Amino acid sequence: MKSIILIRHAKSDWNSPVIDKNRILTDNGIRNIKKIAIEAKKYLPENFTIISSTANRASETALLFCNQILINENKIQFNDELYTFDENQLEKEIKKCDNNIENLILFGHNEAITNFVNKFGDKYIANVPTAGFVQLKFEQNSWKDINKGKMIRTIFPKEI
Repeated sequence: MKSIILIRHAKSDWNSPVIDKNRILTDNGIRNIKKIAIEAKKYLPENFTIISSTANRASETALLFCNQILINENKIQFNDELYTFDENQLEKEIKKCDNNIENLILFGHNEAITNFVNKFGDKYIANVPTAGFVQLKFEQNSWKDINKGKMIRTIFPKEI
């Protein structure tokens, strides 16, 4: 059985004069991901692998999440291929994961996350908000074989 937690990067600053990949988080985004981390901590599996997009807003979100709940930030693996807005690319990267990994926590971007959740989950979500947390479980034992899973929980900033 496989489990994945998808976390959309926190709210980023569209007004900074930098390229998209280098955008920073807003103060509100920082507050929201810290709140999400505290709430999510009680639902995290005992063992997990963390992967994150290399975009500044996603990697900063992953670091803040880990620091807030005392997860060693060295556990985060950064993958440039996760800097994608396409669910097919996201799916491809997830399906390449080592089958020794049972539980995956992934920090990434929208539209990819919302579309992936709607393709592989059993409940429709119109939009996974910034700093949103979605957990899916799959019956399959191989990442490459995952298909329709079960949505276990969502945690969104406005709900806390």
